[in-house]
Amino acid sequence: MDLTGKVAIVTGGSRDIGRSVSVKLASAGAKVVVNYFRSQADAEVTLRQIKLAGGEGIAVKADVTNMDDCKSLLYEATKAYGDEIHILVNNAGGLIARKRLDEMSIEFWEQVMDLNMTSVVRMFKTTLPYMPVGSAIVNIASQAARDGGGGGATAYGASKGALMTFTRGIAKELGPQGIRVNAVNPGMIATAFHDNFTPDAVREKVADATPLRREGSPDEVADLVVYLASDNASFVAGANFDINGGLAFS
Repeated sequence: MDLTGKVAIVTGGSRDIGRSVSVKLASAGAKVVVNYFRSQADAEVTLRQIKLAGGEGIAVKADVTNMDDCKSLLYEATKAYGDEIHILVNNAGGLIARKRLDEMSIEFWEQVMDLNMTSVVRMFKTTLPYMPVGSAIVNIASQAARDGGGGGATAYGASKGALMTFTRGIAKELGPQGIRVNAVNPGMIATAFHDNFTPDAVREKVADATPLRREGSPDEVADLVVYLASDNASFVAGANFDINGGLAFS
C-alpha cells in the first residue's frame, strides 16, 4: 500500500495502537502528524520509530476535547505539510475509569462521551475543509460497542457505539464528496489500556475464549487501519470492522 504524497493526522498517536498506526502510515510513505496530549516523551519515541522506518513526521500537543486545540493541531499540520490532509485517524479516547451507573455522576458520563465521541466531531469539523477528493477517515471504536463492554464500562461502550453509528451516518454524508469514512472495532489488544483497567485473570479468560487463543497486537490493528486509509480500500465506506480474533461477530 503506497501512501506517498499523503498527509495523515493520528489523534492519540503517541503510544499503543496510535503509535503503531503512525509508524505504519509513515512506513507506507505518508507524512504523519502524531497528536499527543499528556506525554511528549511517548510522542518522541513514536517519532524515532517513524524515522527508523524511513518515514517523516511531527508531534503536536493538543487536547481533542478542546476546539481551540483541535484548530491549533490543524494549523501546525498545514504549516508543516501544506494545505491538504488526506488521512485522519481518530484514535484518541479512553475508559477513564470503571464505574457502574450507581457510581457515576452525570459529569463523568459527559466526560466519557466528550472524550470518545464529541472529540471525533471536533476533529471532523476542523479537518474536513482541508480534505480533498479521495481522502479517508478511520475511527477507532471498540468491541465494547458491540457487547456493552466489561464491568463498569457501560459509558465507554455506549460512547463507542455512538461512534459506530456516527461512522455509518457520516459516511453517507461525505461519500458524495469523495471522502470515505470507516471504523475499526478492536477487541482484547495488548495495550496499556488493558494494563491499567483489566485484571490479568480477566485477560487470560478472554484470551482462552477467543478462537485464536490470544490477545491481538497494536500492529495487527494498524495494518487494518492502513488498508482502510489507502486507495486499496477505495470502495469501502461506512463499515465497522471487528478485529478480535473471532471472539465476537457483527
